[in-house]
Amino acid sequence: MTERLIPAVSTLVKYGNPFLVVNRVIDQPSTSEAEDISKKVPLTADERRVTEEILNTILPPKEWEEDGQLWRQQVSTTPATRLDVINLQEQLDMRLQQRQARETGICPVRRELYTQCFDELIREVTINCAERGLLLLRVRDEMRMTIEAYQALYCSSVAFGMRKALQAEQGKSDLHQKVEMLKDEKQDLEHQIIELKQRAEQADRRAAETRLAEERKHTEEITFLKKTNQQLKTQLEGIIAPKK
Repeated sequence: MTERLIPAVSTLVKYGNPFLVVNRVIDQPSTSEAEDISKKVPLTADERRVTEEILNTILPPKEWEEDGQLWRQQVSTTPATRLDVINLQEQLDMRLQQRQARETGICPVRRELYTQCFDELIREVTINCAERGLLLLRVRDEMRMTIEAYQALYCSSVAFGMRKALQAEQGKSDLHQKVEMLKDEKQDLEHQIIELKQRAEQADRRAAETRLAEERKHTEEITFLKKTNQQLKTQLEGIIAPKK
């Protein structure tokens, strides 16, 4: 195998030097196989190989092609010292500041950097104790599942909120139209009220004029009847009275 130094993607996880893959078909232990291996206490010289297999399962190697050749870069199997942990903390703080990660709230940059830091801690722990590393892997996967569930819930809530906002906006538009219709209907009713009042006033005037005319006619008829009655009375008295 030919080794060479290739700049890796900026990450807090410590990787070894990339190497050329001669045989492209390389058996990788599955997760279940790695867990079975981790349950056995390594007592032979194969401890390093088993640790590498478990590390490759937890943190899969990077692969890329260049000039028709397949290159691979695996995580480092070098145990971490106290100085490495201190440097990891300093790099984390420095990259959080460089990439302007937000200190609170939802921040993809902060989440990415802390995920890389946690993966590096899993790598360091796995080298010393494979079982502990696999347990941390379960914790990491559970944390990712929880975050993904919250993301799905958040996206669903946002979509639900947008639908409700659109419905509310549509309902608001409908209500505005209904208000305008009611205003027009109110104006029509007010015009009808004014017209009916005018008709009522005209009817009252006509009724008053008719009543006055009938009263005058009635008064004239009474006066005429009284006068006629008086004349008839006088004539009757003249007829009945004895002649002298």
